[in-house]
Amino acid sequence: MTEYVSLTLLADPGETEALFRSRLTELWSHMLKTSPADYERIYSEAVEFEPSRDVLTRRYMVDPTVLPALLPILESRSLFALPVDVDELYSKAEASSNEYFQIEH
Repeated sequence: MTEYVSLTLLADPGETEALFRSRLTELWSHMLKTSPADYERIYSEAVEFEPSRDVLTRRYMVDPTVLPALLPILESRSLFALPVDVDELYSKAEASSNEYFQIEH
């Protein structure tokens, strides 16, 4: 049974949704070109951007085995994430709920 963890990426303080969306698009395009096998382990993306404290966030459901490869890429692109709880696992059904859309691979 495939299980996923929740990865929440953070916009910079004061960053607009449009700019944050653009940086995320650049991130995923980069991964698709340079690490397609890792990109395939990004399962779904939240339908909505969400506020958290003073910044926007975007949630993803990812295979936990991609984290060692993904987190350094995020850091190199000045994208930051909330701490990932690798013990809190989600089923494919939960990662496919109406709050998320499945990423096409």
